[in-house]
Amino acid sequence: MLIDSGTLSGGLTAVEDAAAAAERDGYDGFSASETAHDPFVSLALAARATTRIMLRSEIAVAFARNPMNMAMLANDLQQVSDGRFQLGLGSQVRPHIERRFSMPWSHPAPRMEEFIAAIRAIWEAWATGGRLAFRGTYYQHTLMTDFFNPGPNPHGNPAIMLAAVGEGMTAVAGRVADGMLCHGFTTEQYVRERTIPALRGARGSLDGFTLCQPVLSVIGSDPQARASAEVGVRRQIAFYGSTPAYRSVLELHGWGDLGDQLNALSRRQEWAQMGDLITDDVLDAFAVAGTPAEAAAAIWQRFGDVATRVSLYTPYTADPADIAATTAALRAHQEAAAS
Repeated sequence: MLIDSGTLSGGLTAVEDAAAAAERDGYDGFSASETAHDPFVSLALAARATTRIMLRSEIAVAFARNPMNMAMLANDLQQVSDGRFQLGLGSQVRPHIERRFSMPWSHPAPRMEEFIAAIRAIWEAWATGGRLAFRGTYYQHTLMTDFFNPGPNPHGNPAIMLAAVGEGMTAVAGRVADGMLCHGFTTEQYVRERTIPALRGARGSLDGFTLCQPVLSVIGSDPQARASAEVGVRRQIAFYGSTPAYRSVLELHGWGDLGDQLNALSRRQEWAQMGDLITDDVLDAFAVAGTPAEAAAAIWQRFGDVATRVSLYTPYTADPADIAATTAALRAHQEAAAS
C-alpha cells in the first residue's frame, strides 16, 4: 500500500510528519504529486524523516522540464533517500504544458520515449565516465564536463515509472520504463482490455514489471460518511472525464457523449454541475464503495491478480481510522492469496 501526500492538508509543513506516520503505520510507499507544490521538495523532506519506506513522484511533469534537470533531481533524491526513490513521470495534457509551463508540446508518446532514453543516457555517462552523446529528435545532450558530473550514484539509478492512459503511452511504458502508473480515471475493464494487452504487446512478458493502480474509493464506516465521500469521488470522476485525453476510457464503456457534456461544462467553468452527471453506473465502474472491509474486498476482486501495487485514491477528507482499516484488510487478502 502507498499513501499520497497530495491527499494531505497542511501542505509542505505536513509532509515530514505524514511520511514518518506512513512508515510507522506500515505503508510500503509514500508519493508526492505535482499539484500545489513541487514533488521533489516534498520527497526530499520525506526522505529525511524516514528510513524504510519507498518514495515516489506521482507524478512529476516530464515536459515541464528537460531530461538533464530531471536526471539530476532524480539522482539527488536517490542519494538523499539512500536508494529508496522511484521517478514517477507523466506527460500532463497540452493546455497545461503550453499555457501553464510555457513549454513545447508535440507527439507526446514518442517525445516521452526519447525523454526517458535521454535520462538513462545521462545516468550512464555519470556512472561510467563515458562521453555523453545523446542525439534524438526532441532532445540533444552532448556536453558533460567533470565540473557538472556527480559521478556514479552509490545506490544505483532509481526505477522509472511512467503514468499512462492511452495505448500509445502505455506501450512506451512497456518498452522503456520499469513500471507503469495507471491513472485514477481507470476502470477494471479498461485495465484488462486495453492496458494489459498494450503492455504485453510492447514487452512480451510482464515479469519484473511493476503495475501500480490507484483506486478511487468511497470509504466510510457508516452511510453518512460514505454519502459525503461519494460527493467528492463523483466530482473527481467528472473532472477527469472532462479531459479529452482520457476520453478513450469513457468510450470503451459507451460513455463518449458524457465526455462531451463534461468538457462543455468545464469550458464554462460550471464545476458544481459536473458531478451531477456522474450516474451510479459510472460511479460503480470507476470506484469501489463500502465499509473498509467491503472496499478492500472490492479492490482485491478487481485488481488483485493484475496490479503489483495498489493505493487508495480518496479525493475527500477521509477518516484515518477507515484508511488504516482498509489497508489492513487489503494486506489480509494479499497474505491469504500468498499462502
